Amino acid sequence: MPPTIYLTPMPNELDEAFQKKFLGPAKFAQEIEKLVHENDDLNYIDAVVVFCDKNKIELESVPKLLSKPLKEKLKYDAMELNFLKRSSRAKLPL
Repeated sequence: MPPTIYLTPMPNELDEAFQKKFLGPAKFAQEIEKLVHENDDLNYIDAVVVFCDKNKIELESVPKLLSKPLKEKLKYDAMELNFLKRSSRAKLPL
């Protein structure tokens, strides 16, 4: 008769270490929000660049880490800085 194998859940310490090691959209958004709130002169675009530079993350991999709310904030900053055209769907064509 083969021995019985019991599967146990991962310990909390290992779970926490795993979460700290790997960055997901929620954690990335938290880190960017923290940077923006701690530094009044940083907008969201600059905060993403600074965070990626500090943590050696390639900017090309950032789109996978963006949450919907963070995308909206980046879009707003881009429009304020005239990097994107302002879009208003409520405009009537003349």
